[in-house]
Amino acid sequence: MSNLDTQLALTFKSACLAEIEALKPGNVHIFADGHGMVVQDFVRSAEAASKVIAQLGITVGQRISDAVDATWNAVGCNTNLGVILLCAPMIQAATDNAGPDFRKSLELVLQNLTLSDAELAFKAISRAAPAGLGEVAQHDVRHSPTITLLEAMQAAQQRDLVARQYANGFADIFNTGYTRYMDTMQRWDSPAWATTAVYLAFMSTYPDSHIVRKYGEAAARLAQQEAKAHEQTLLAQKNPKICQPNLLKFDADLKARGINPGTSADLTVATLLLISLV
Repeated sequence: MSNLDTQLALTFKSACLAEIEALKPGNVHIFADGHGMVVQDFVRSAEAASKVIAQLGITVGQRISDAVDATWNAVGCNTNLGVILLCAPMIQAATDNAGPDFRKSLELVLQNLTLSDAELAFKAISRAAPAGLGEVAQHDVRHSPTITLLEAMQAAQQRDLVARQYANGFADIFNTGYTRYMDTMQRWDSPAWATTAVYLAFMSTYPDSHIVRKYGEAAARLAQQEAKAHEQTLLAQKNPKICQPNLLKFDADLKARGINPGTSADLTVATLLLISLV
């Protein structure tokens, strides 16, 4: 690996691990496992994916394909598909080194996605088989694509928040995630609690796609409302740790109901990666 490869691999891995170290109700974190997965699954996934996702001279589609394959070889299940889909174009923008404006570089990466990127991504998504993945009338990932990866994501943006990021230039990562992290870091000077605040911001702003796929819109909106109440309480505190007992109760309740806001967690990792890249 070159210096840039090594640096980006470490940056990606660090973002994944930092997300695991934050209390994220309903998701796996160092305070509690859940949904048949344990923290070590995510640590091993971060290590495996980091070794291939940051290679120089490859495409976004290849980054996605290689990282999903590496993850499956390491843990045998889908722990990080959304993370990989979000982070691959961000890493591509960093390797392109197109200029000081990272957001502009990322937009250029998205605009230049190809049919080949879609083919590789579709195969990777099919292999990962995310929970609740159903059939769609157009551009189903189980079939060979006829459009570019950006066009496929644009077609899916109304039903999937990861696809929405491709379609809107990662606006939610920049506007919701990055803004919330910087604000709460300034207030609390705690990366872990700022990460929790980012996670709750995503969970309370949008119905989580993972919950929608598994349990439907109503369940996702209920979790969204519950998260909003906890978010408001957390943001009112000078010391966020005061909220830890209630957030752990919320965590246990969500897991008892089988509710995993996995997309909110994916968006959180992407936010942490962004903070390290800009």
